[in-house]
Amino acid sequence: MPVTRTANIDLESLYAPLSSTGPDTAVSVILKLRGETCDIDCLYCFEKRKESPGGARISAAQVHRLGAIFSERPLSVELHGGEPLTASRERIAEILDVLAAQPNVIRVSLQTNGLQLDDAWLDLFERHYPDLEIGLSLDGDALGNSWRVGYDGRPTYPRVVEALELLGRRERRVGVICAVTPYVLGRASEVTEHLASFPAVTTVSLVPCFDAAVTRSTTVAGSRTPTSRALQRRAIGPTGPAWAVTPRQYADFVLEAAHHWVASGLFRRVKLEPVVSVIRRLRGLQTRSCHFSDLKCDHVLTLYPDDRLGSCDELPWPQAGLAALGGVHAEADVVGAQGGSLLLQQARSLVTRCTTCDYRDTCGAGCPAVRLRFAAAGDEDAYCDHRMRLIDGVAALLAQPDLPPAAFCSRLRWRPVRPNDMHHVAAFLARWDAPAAPRPPARLQVSAQGNINTVGLPGVHEADDLDPHHPQWYEGIEPGVRPVVDALTAGWNAVTYDSCQGHAYDDLPGAEPRFLSVGILPRDRAEYARTAARLCHAASRADSSLPGACSLVLGRSELTCRITGRVYPTLDLHLVPAAGTTPAEYFEHLAQAARVLTEALAEAASAPPSTLCACATEANPSDGGRQ
Repeated sequence: MPVTRTANIDLESLYAPLSSTGPDTAVSVILKLRGETCDIDCLYCFEKRKESPGGARISAAQVHRLGAIFSERPLSVELHGGEPLTASRERIAEILDVLAAQPNVIRVSLQTNGLQLDDAWLDLFERHYPDLEIGLSLDGDALGNSWRVGYDGRPTYPRVVEALELLGRRERRVGVICAVTPYVLGRASEVTEHLASFPAVTTVSLVPCFDAAVTRSTTVAGSRTPTSRALQRRAIGPTGPAWAVTPRQYADFVLEAAHHWVASGLFRRVKLEPVVSVIRRLRGLQTRSCHFSDLKCDHVLTLYPDDRLGSCDELPWPQAGLAALGGVHAEADVVGAQGGSLLLQQARSLVTRCTTCDYRDTCGAGCPAVRLRFAAAGDEDAYCDHRMRLIDGVAALLAQPDLPPAAFCSRLRWRPVRPNDMHHVAAFLARWDAPAAPRPPARLQVSAQGNINTVGLPGVHEADDLDPHHPQWYEGIEPGVRPVVDALTAGWNAVTYDSCQGHAYDDLPGAEPRFLSVGILPRDRAEYARTAARLCHAASRADSSLPGACSLVLGRSELTCRITGRVYPTLDLHLVPAAGTTPAEYFEHLAQAARVLTEALAEAASAPPSTLCACATEANPSDGGRQ
């Protein structure tokens, strides 16, 4: 279940309508050059499940018209299918020429199965669009590609390997889309290493087969059933297709791949998605992935050869259709069609719950198309849970790269504090452990609304300069949180960089309450690991004794040094209102909760130091907690 906040944000910051963005914001256009027509017959192909008429080809005139409609916006164009290379060399050359002549086209990519790629195709690309980006579909090694077959049922893997080797010889760089199916589960390191072994590969995108709702095979035109469709029928059972994975399985696979990507050093030459997108969002940066940005279905359009213009190709068709291209004369026509789309209205409505989720700034609300499928099955929480697990796991990996993904703590969640910076973090850490270092006075403002350490005066240090050796240390810490801070600093020898005893602000109309919290700044990665494990053990001890109105939340965050720009991983304690509890009930029981927390921290301090957290031990006590 998503973690909820008391405050929310505007829906448009998670799902931006086309009408709300200006001419500097790009629109992605997927050109289905041959519709669903393809020269192979992958068992899991979602395009063929649409059962739309095939055989036609998108024309250069259609591409030119589309560019004219969005002449005021940048366009990012993807040549897609089916298999786009079945459109013929002449037609693709014409389309590339049109795209090259349109100044608003900023990027063109081609997604292919790779079977037709040869020197002649690569020569054509270099003549007509030298900057064409190429993506291949390859689900890891030969076993992983078992679902990718020809109509005769034979594997396509050997021919795709030949294409990758050709691309390497031609010094072309490509991205690979790897579908995560049961054939790759448990083999993330092996699969990632295999894909990265091809010199041409610079990006690996791991995409899930969330197809549990598929209950029937794709229909066949004509009386003869290809071997591939017979294989597909046998693969679909009463609980769904054999190629489907659960959200948890996908998240675990991605985290295992991410761990190998970091530990092996592959990150230096291969981009791994969605891991890189998660890292960027953890750092407060934007990403091109619509699954992690606000530019979702309204900014993704799909054009079919029969003139159908619709939203993202992952949405169900024909419901995703917007208009016939011939009837669209300006961007306003597209905006009007989007406003009248019941499917897009439903997709936007799913994002509403994200406005109060603690993960909203990092997750970006995910993919509405996939969420619609989970919502239809009554299992949208599973989708949200796997996104949170991805974010928590990548945050843990950045802070503890040596920790195996199976040992990631389930209690420590990504809970960023923003803004969160300090004037000079390294100097603060050095002074903390140097009792004889000079400590000029700090100017403190103490009130019922909280202690404020004023900055900006010559010779007067900032709030974050206070440490246990400073004569104003206790004066700067609020009484209600002092025992917790003492347990961490004196009992654990931990560095705390921030604390708050909690404030109801009943006498300040409109002010949101603040809850008890303490920020911990580990000195190095080893201390981070020990402290994280200790916090988990303390939380395990405190859980059963906390008053029902209060809940202990352990957070991972980051502290930025304003002098150097360096980012330091931090750990944070938060005593927050339990689900369904009012702030008034929380503050009534806060003192008791703080005592329980202080006692649990003291007990954890006496335990032998370990990097193994309590939830790992609880998961499998027979082998010391290893999972």
